[in-house]
Amino acid sequence: MSLPAQIPLDLGHRTAMGCEDFLVAPSNADAVAWLDRWPSWPAPALTVFGPAGCGKTHLAQVWRARSHAVVTAGDALDRVDLPGLLAAANAVVVEDADAVAGKPAREEALFHLYNLAREQQGHLLLLSRKAPSRWRARLADLRSRIKGAPAVEVRPPDDALLAAVLVKLFADRQLRPGMEVVTYLLARMERSLDFARRLVAALDHASLAAHRGVTVPLAREVLSELQQTEPQRSGSKTT
Repeated sequence: MSLPAQIPLDLGHRTAMGCEDFLVAPSNADAVAWLDRWPSWPAPALTVFGPAGCGKTHLAQVWRARSHAVVTAGDALDRVDLPGLLAAANAVVVEDADAVAGKPAREEALFHLYNLAREQQGHLLLLSRKAPSRWRARLADLRSRIKGAPAVEVRPPDDALLAAVLVKLFADRQLRPGMEVVTYLLARMERSLDFARRLVAALDHASLAAHRGVTVPLAREVLSELQQTEPQRSGSKTT
């Protein structure tokens, strides 16, 4: 891997209203393309699915800035005012939408929210770790609605995207570590954009506290501490 040649020249770069800069990469390009098509979606809903930390929430923030959507959660749908959601904004983000599966009241709520969105020409952005085909919803009408709507996967970030994100996060904090630090972290860190944010924040704090630059030895210390205090998730690399 030749990191200096990869970062971040191969990645698209865009700024969304009210959101931090967003990097487009092969792992999220399909989802970005679908969000760019809004409001010309072929159905009232779009499902964006992928593992934790892949960037689904960040994508939703970009879409919220464009659509002025409100946010709710799949495990709360049976307790919210569904008409009120679409009255507040004709667009809704449903986080953890797969949490409705197997819960009759939640499934009914998502079914009714889908129908309301269709009647009012509104839109739903459903976020999920699982593809809709794996939700195992019991309500046949809901399965039919979701099956007829587009779904797009966001894959875990590859090295090029993670490297670009690290460089950007460091720059946001006015840190300029050498590329050897980025290379060291990439070989050992969890494959997650969320973890990258926590890692850079911890490095910034440690650098200020120790009055030293962000070097490989400091990166080794901070990464070790994070890995000891946080449960390891699937997809991380080991030393």
